[in-house]
Amino acid sequence: MDRLEAMRVFVEVARQRSFVGAGRNLVLSAATVSRTVAALEERLGTELFVRTTRTVRLSDAGERYLPECERLLAEVDAAEALAAGVRATPVGTLTVTAPVLFGRHYAAPLVTELCERHPDLDVRLLLLDRVTQLVEEGIDVALRIGRLPDSSLRAIPVGTVRRVVAGSPAYLDRHGVPQTPDDLRAHRLVAATNAQSAVEWRFGRSEVISVRVQPRIRCNEIAAAIDMAESGWGLTRALSYQVGPSLAAGRLRVVLEAFEEEPLPVHLVYGGGRATSAKVRAFLDLATERLRANPLFVSPTGVPASRTPPSL
Repeated sequence: MDRLEAMRVFVEVARQRSFVGAGRNLVLSAATVSRTVAALEERLGTELFVRTTRTVRLSDAGERYLPECERLLAEVDAAEALAAGVRATPVGTLTVTAPVLFGRHYAAPLVTELCERHPDLDVRLLLLDRVTQLVEEGIDVALRIGRLPDSSLRAIPVGTVRRVVAGSPAYLDRHGVPQTPDDLRAHRLVAATNAQSAVEWRFGRSEVISVRVQPRIRCNEIAAAIDMAESGWGLTRALSYQVGPSLAAGRLRVVLEAFEEEPLPVHLVYGGGRATSAKVRAFLDLATERLRANPLFVSPTGVPASRTPPSL
């Protein structure tokens, strides 16, 4: 049995948690399944399953190996279908990453819709406020906000987001609406930062305006800062998508719009291989359509971003 077939046997045992059950689905004897897994373990130099008289479960090595096998097998199936002229069906496990609040508000609904459309597809959604390494961390698609560095990856632009200053209507009624960035020095501010000293907020496009502010409250988590602004305590600064639900519900209002910086681009980033797997393409198509239709991500000119996926 070749290596790919050995991987298929391993994956089926992992799904069934049974050598007998895997053999039944694959039309193989339990003995053949057991020998195949043993040969694969010998080749890898590690045990993939922890076996008892009653149960079969993945070892730590097996847990790490399973998603990689599922990814490789899905890509092989997609390549074969492509060569045969058949439109591949999204299967296997898709790994997507996004910033925490973006994932909560926008990526999670995309993932549930995708899984409704494709019952043979599973999704691992990683919400992380850091830049991930797609290849090294086994990630299929990442949503990135900001300028992109050069790389072998590919990217689809889906819109832009702004840095905004916002406060609750109740706070603005009591303390007034700042008319210029300098007015922020007279307001109570909540900053999402770990900095202990003064915080610099930058404004302007053609001419940069830098304001050093002294926030009364510093918080290392943007969601908490937004909650405090919603409560009426003070003003905070965030990306427009982070306060999108609050603005839509009227819990916050944006101020100083005329002084905002250039909007930040939003991209879907994925592997730069010649062929894109069916599961990745399905997510890209859905996410591109939904995000470009969302007014929060419309480009500042009002013109949708290019639909050509450029290399980074």
